[in-house]
Amino acid sequence: MEQEAEKNLMRQGRMTAIIIAGSMFFWIVAQWVGPELGLAGRYAILADLITLAALFWALVNCFFIWQQSKDS
Repeated sequence: MEQEAEKNLMRQGRMTAIIIAGSMFFWIVAQWVGPELGLAGRYAILADLITLAALFWALVNCFFIWQQSKDS
C-alpha cells in the first residue's frame, strides 16, 4: 500500500509540474502573439488571469502533496 501511495504522489507531482510549465508556455505565447495579431489589451489581461488561476491551482496542489508526503 505504501508503494501505491508513493506512486500517487509522484503522479500528482508530475501533473502539477506539467500545469506549471504549460501555463507559463501559454502565457509567453499569448504575450507574443497578442500584439502580433493586434488583439486588444483585454485579451492580454484574460491570458494573465488564466495563467494566474492555473498557477494558483498548482500552488494549492503542491500544498496538498506536501501534506500527504508529510503524513506518510
